[in-house]
Amino acid sequence: MKDTGGRTTVRTHRLDPLRIGAATALLVVTATAVAACGSSSDGTSTPTPARPTVQGTPPSSLLPSALLSSAAALASGASVAASAFQSSVSAEVSSANASASAALAGVSGTGNALSDVTLTGVPTADSGGRRAAVVTIVNSTGSAASYAVQVDFVDASGAVVDSTVVGAQNLQPGAKASPVAFGGNESLAATPRVAKAQRY
Repeated sequence: MKDTGGRTTVRTHRLDPLRIGAATALLVVTATAVAACGSSSDGTSTPTPARPTVQGTPPSSLLPSALLSSAAALASGASVAASAFQSSVSAEVSSANASASAALAGVSGTGNALSDVTLTGVPTADSGGRRAAVVTIVNSTGSAASYAVQVDFVDASGAVVDSTVVGAQNLQPGAKASPVAFGGNESLAATPRVAKAQRY
């Protein structure tokens, strides 16, 4: 704007069409580049990468030492308990068998409890190659009693090739016990047979 003798003249500037076109093209290119950051070449949206997650059990090096010590103690305790139980069962079986052998020592004939005992042979494949039979004892009396059973293994000719004694102690009326009679591991086939059964 310029003052010329009392008249005010306003000068206007015309925008250059070339500059306008260049600015417009720059805006279009910029917008296209920004859109491309969120789209793939086939026009589909590109998902935002997910944050990685950690799954599974962390290595022991990442676990607190107190937790590892506690787990080890529990495992050790379970092993000791299992060993103690097995030893207890073995001791009870040994005690019952020892008492049964003593009870049969003075028995003549087949004893007084043959009808309370039945045998079931065990395949050698299931007994580690040894002769074996499950001895089922049922107390048919009205009072608690202990039992002693002698099991003979006989061959096809009826000859005794092996013999063992098992027992059950303080069996309540109507109760059942199922000790296992083991023989040797000879390859000769043999059949188990109740030779004596004494209730005492």
